[in-house]
Amino acid sequence: MRIALVHGFAGDPSAWDATIAAWSREDELCAIALPGHGVPVRATWDANLEAVATAIGDVELVVGYSLGARVALGLVATGRGSRAILVGVNPGIEDAERVARRASDAVWATLLRERGIAAFAEAWEAQPLFATQARVSPERLAARRSRRLALDPEQLARSLEVMGLAEMPDYRGAITADRCVLIAGARDPKYLAIARASRSPGVPLEVIADSGHDPTLEQPAALAAAIARHRT
Repeated sequence: MRIALVHGFAGDPSAWDATIAAWSREDELCAIALPGHGVPVRATWDANLEAVATAIGDVELVVGYSLGARVALGLVATGRGSRAILVGVNPGIEDAERVARRASDAVWATLLRERGIAAFAEAWEAQPLFATQARVSPERLAARRSRRLALDPEQLARSLEVMGLAEMPDYRGAITADRCVLIAGARDPKYLAIARASRSPGVPLEVIADSGHDPTLEQPAALAAAIARHRT
């Protein structure tokens, strides 16, 4: 089975390395780079979806984390993918929320452009959303930060402006039992609540014990097992 893995914002394909290392099945796992994270950002949300669809090719399952989960859901919602496993996903917001979200993303984009990638990385990693990562080994955190510091700040800023939640269509209606599985960390109350609120009847929800928002970093083996349980 060919499975595409899609990383989150300010990540890269290597974020999936530990999950891939824990994989116990004979599948082809393909981790790709999102636009703005090693490949150029296109002009619109849909153009970036098309670029990702081209990059992953013919796969039976797309697994995405955070921004990658929103992209994976977009692929399913637009007929560019058949099934998706969504890790820490926000599937859409009300139109009334878009102005505030766009303003928030603009603050991050300004930080990237005016102060650079190192200042951005320090502020990004200090968010309460990622507090549980303090339990991860210093070596793994340093490796993750090193790869983040290699990203292009202008491309990350463009990713926020074109692929941010404010620019994404509302895909909540696309989460159905035949197309989607939801995964969230037990120590990620915000996104666990979003996952529970987003479920339609029959949609599986896996909760990763002792993980915050990013199981690819905090509990990759448990994440691999959860994906394996729902790969077909």
